[in-house]
Amino acid sequence: MTSLRISNAYFSYPIFEITGRSLKVTVMRQVAGAKLILGAGYAKVEALSDVSLSLNEGDRLGLIGHNGSGKSTLLRLIAGLAHPEKGSIEVRGKVVPLLDKGMGINPELSGRENIELPLRLLGASSDEIKTAMEEIPDWTGLGPFINLPFRTYSDGMKARLSFALCTAVSGDILVLDEWLGAGDAAFVEQAEMRLTNFINKNKTLVLASHSLTLVENVCTLAAWMERGRLVMFGPTNEVVSAYRVAMHSQAVVAAE
Repeated sequence: MTSLRISNAYFSYPIFEITGRSLKVTVMRQVAGAKLILGAGYAKVEALSDVSLSLNEGDRLGLIGHNGSGKSTLLRLIAGLAHPEKGSIEVRGKVVPLLDKGMGINPELSGRENIELPLRLLGASSDEIKTAMEEIPDWTGLGPFINLPFRTYSDGMKARLSFALCTAVSGDILVLDEWLGAGDAAFVEQAEMRLTNFINKNKTLVLASHSLTLVENVCTLAAWMERGRLVMFGPTNEVVSAYRVAMHSQAVVAAE
């Protein structure tokens, strides 16, 4: 049975090539919103600190919070792209990470030619690749552009192809990072429908997004993160409501 258990996860990373007279000011510009640990001539970003949560099969988790709150770092740990320095992350099931829009894509090859390799890297079967070769060109709506080099695509076109690729692979846990913010309104609506169908086939979702509406539409649980720590975790409506109240209060104070 699919499950995800995160226990007291801690993760940090150093900041290199720091220049300028003020170490603190320089670092703050680079990692606004994150918690910093400063020393003599060095700085370390405390990306996650004592984060614990559990997901069962069928749960759909939305991560919310400002930039630098730790959302993307947590996704990378869940996807196995990094490991916590302290604590643990236990994953049961196949994880399909949709974090890097360029993963496995050769910009010199056409969109059509770029379908197979990314899917291989995501663990797709031969049958899934065959189906994707037939289905993706039509779903993306790229028309003749599907036969042009990927490097010639606009950001929206790249997002369409990449999103289609990563939702063409079956798995147990889908990990998404701010993907539906790319592209126009028509793409967002189309992508939400595809995401819903994908979730119905797959069992669990972990999504990081600044769109509270998206989180409310597709997630059953939400985790509010700030400065690498988990502020609140629970039913989506409760967490998003509390987050909105906090953001409104901050806006009122800032305006005074």
